[in-house]
Amino acid sequence: MKAYSAEFLGTFWLVLGGCGSAVLAAAFPGVGIGLLGVSLAFGLTVLTMAYAIGHISGCHLNPAVSVGLWAGGRFPASQLLPYIIAQVLGAIAAGGVLYLIASGAPGFDVAKGFASNGYGAHSPGQYSLLAALVCEVVMTMIFLIVILGATDKRAPAGFAPIAIGFALTLIHLISIPVTNTSVNPARSTGVALFVGSWAVSQLWLFWIAPIVGALLGAGIYKGLLAAKE
Repeated sequence: MKAYSAEFLGTFWLVLGGCGSAVLAAAFPGVGIGLLGVSLAFGLTVLTMAYAIGHISGCHLNPAVSVGLWAGGRFPASQLLPYIIAQVLGAIAAGGVLYLIASGAPGFDVAKGFASNGYGAHSPGQYSLLAALVCEVVMTMIFLIVILGATDKRAPAGFAPIAIGFALTLIHLISIPVTNTSVNPARSTGVALFVGSWAVSQLWLFWIAPIVGALLGAGIYKGLLAAKE
């Protein structure tokens, strides 16, 4: 239960910190943090939680990461479903807290997106379904390769959170214009449920694409880069 609780809290922090920065601070008049700030916020949530709970649960914070670690031989199948449930519940709880905070401002309108992920008319840059699919698959694939490499026994000890946090920052810098960046089904679910309508109808992509990307990343690392037994 300690591991599941850690995943709940860690994913809560990721969604509150990352999506919260997008909803509350990205376009704040005069001092908005913009795309760069939101990207850094997502990276910092993972970096801080990796040091806080990495020794308890591994700090997955992401169903796609859990699936990828399982496929890479780093995580037992018996814990996969409980981890995913804890992550999704943590993301939804964070979405609820963020909604309570954001709705306290005059003019708040959840229909404007609430940091939800989307494609087509709901992509920040109006990118197509195919472009969004490719982007999410490739970004998650690289993310898993970084995670598996940074946590490999051959890698320098203690630096994995830094590499993983900065990788997530870079992923956001690249893909916010395309999909608002998911690479994490829990993160997408946690805010989409409060938007409803289009955000829920497009949510399927942000489950399928990250999981496919994670499986590809795990396969590439295990097949080409992992140490031989």
